[in-house]
Amino acid sequence: MAKHRALLFYHAFIILILTLSLFCKATSEDRKVYIVYLGSLPDWVFSPSSHHLSILQRVVQENGSAENLLVRSYKRSFNGFAAKLTDQEREKLSNMKEVVSVFPSRPLQLQTTRSWDFMGFNEKVKRNAGVEGDIIVGVIDSGIWPESDSFKDEGFGPPPKKWKGACEGGKNFTCNNKVIGARYYLTESARDEWGHGTHTASTAAGNAVKDVSFYGLAQGTARGGVPAARIAVYKVCSREKSCSAHNTLGAFDDAIADGVDIITISVSFTAIRDFDEDPIAIGAFHAMEKGILTSNSAGNNGPSGATVSSVAPWMLTVAASSMDRRIIDKVVLGDGRTLVGNSINTFGLNGTSFPLIHGKDVSRNCTEKSAGSCEQGCLVSDLVKGKIVLCDRYTSGVSEAYKVGALGSILTNYINIDDASFVLPLPASTLNNTEYNEVMSYMNSTRDPQANLLKSEVIKDLVAPIVASLSARGPNLILPDIIKPDISAPGVEILAAYSPNASISIRQDMRRVKYNIMTGTSMACPHATAVAAYVKTFHPDWSPAAIKSSIMTTAWPMNETNSNISSGEFAYGSGHINPVKAIDPGLVYEVSKEDYVKLLCMKYEESMVRLISGDNSSCPTGSEKGSPVDLNYPSMGAKVAAVEPFTVKFHRTVKNVGLANSTYKAIMSPNAKIDIKVVPEVISFASLNEEKTFDVTVAGSGLPYELRVSASLVWSDGTHSVRSPIVVYTVPKIMSKET
Repeated sequence: MAKHRALLFYHAFIILILTLSLFCKATSEDRKVYIVYLGSLPDWVFSPSSHHLSILQRVVQENGSAENLLVRSYKRSFNGFAAKLTDQEREKLSNMKEVVSVFPSRPLQLQTTRSWDFMGFNEKVKRNAGVEGDIIVGVIDSGIWPESDSFKDEGFGPPPKKWKGACEGGKNFTCNNKVIGARYYLTESARDEWGHGTHTASTAAGNAVKDVSFYGLAQGTARGGVPAARIAVYKVCSREKSCSAHNTLGAFDDAIADGVDIITISVSFTAIRDFDEDPIAIGAFHAMEKGILTSNSAGNNGPSGATVSSVAPWMLTVAASSMDRRIIDKVVLGDGRTLVGNSINTFGLNGTSFPLIHGKDVSRNCTEKSAGSCEQGCLVSDLVKGKIVLCDRYTSGVSEAYKVGALGSILTNYINIDDASFVLPLPASTLNNTEYNEVMSYMNSTRDPQANLLKSEVIKDLVAPIVASLSARGPNLILPDIIKPDISAPGVEILAAYSPNASISIRQDMRRVKYNIMTGTSMACPHATAVAAYVKTFHPDWSPAAIKSSIMTTAWPMNETNSNISSGEFAYGSGHINPVKAIDPGLVYEVSKEDYVKLLCMKYEESMVRLISGDNSSCPTGSEKGSPVDLNYPSMGAKVAAVEPFTVKFHRTVKNVGLANSTYKAIMSPNAKIDIKVVPEVISFASLNEEKTFDVTVAGSGLPYELRVSASLVWSDGTHSVRSPIVVYTVPKIMSKET
């Protein structure tokens, strides 16, 4: 009997343990990391961390410890915290008056020997070297490889006195007088094991390093735009853990307080988020408050429209475009035809042709479509030995062909057919759809199809710059009247420093290099960052908005004959960046924090706006509330209703930063579909920093659905040309009904 009771007790105990275990597991699984944004730092909070814990403790469910759930406090530059919350706790926090927003810590994505010369920004360009040495570029990315030649500190003095940061790079990481600061928010150090952060940092501010190439391709001097500047690194991304929103916001919190002059962040969301749930927009707003401009990549979700995720007007949003150096490879078919591909193939086949085979003919246990695409696990190793395999899909084909040991591969890139070449891990070529089908036709026309794959070569691209297909496009879904992206910069086939621990293509590729070629808006962003830093060396007292204005209004105009809404200014913004002209724009469009606060009042309740601004801002009401078209932005955009007559007025103010006594005349680049009037047509200045206002009125009798109409206004004094694009557009009929 006693033994029976003991057995029952034992079973009951086991059930209790299992139940508790399952409960704890469920509780743990139900909790997700959320960011609780509280706005600006209030003066009355003595200890932000304690304040955050007290807020969290008020909502934590029974038996919960706030300390164990708090992931990070944002307390140096703005107010908020990240914590592990249940849905119920999240809802309670969202309803608190002192909370601006609560949103999930979603993952974000990481989105040069020739590029600077292509822009006319050579090594002998005019510089303010002493000031450039005091510029600190904050790089929020995947870390850095500090031992790279691009980051040696020979000739550098100690860090600028304004620097308040630290070298907390972690395990086996040492800073120097070039890389003066480092922090990491995941893994065990700020060291870059991915290569992305090293690449972007060196593009912005790397030293000039001679005789650099990628296996003989793109040989020259690799250098950043501001090589004398210092670098502070904030590692928020890794290959294993990607990039998280709460770590990204933590990096902004630190970078602002550390005293960086400009922030470059080549990270973005795949989906567009409103400002109060976008950690980059939040961080950049508080950076702007402290006089720090944030340069952000537009994203790599092009060429579809309304894909740009960097949409806040206080940021510089950068699209990617090509330059006049293009890397190609060639496929020589057995019948003598030569096809040109877009890929970086460092392997040669010594002039020998090898058998061609299609993926569907060397597969087992896969559907014909999957086999033709060379999807994972479809190709049979024994059947591809010594052969060049054709794969109908680039993304799966390159990895599978390499994994099973194919001699080579011919791939199709049916989306981005125009521009970018990517590094391949085996002898291979990427063809557009037309040329790939030509290979398929050749295979079907002969019993013994063969081909030779030639090593990549560099050619001159006479049509550059054009926007890369992958570059995300407008219009802006959050603020439809603000044109995004703002500017275009080189982002195609950029050679820059790289991590020698990182793969140069797919993970299985064991080749290692010190400099690698990469493509994306991630590569364009640090180019714009460097130009902004360059402008700041000549104008240290300029606001972020003035620097941004100088970059936008001096850009090279880019042409686009297509009038759909995902092209033109919605692809390249104000045009292609022009570093030399940007330091002397003549006029600038200033935008103050108060202007941005007024804009926020158009979207949010006054109580929320006050939390964000950290003051007692009052939101205008009624007719005084205004419209986003009233923001003193350097470009002018408006979404109008289709088929209906419209009139849009843009009220703008410009500040004279050119010649003290000057007169500017308005020069219009008209469009037959709209009428444009500028009042006044002449503005005169008697002194520097004097401001003048003008109005631009755009009218039309009605535009069809899904149309973009572009024009431009140039203010010219004979020396300076201050150009602003003007865009009115309509959306597709289905979107018009939704809005």
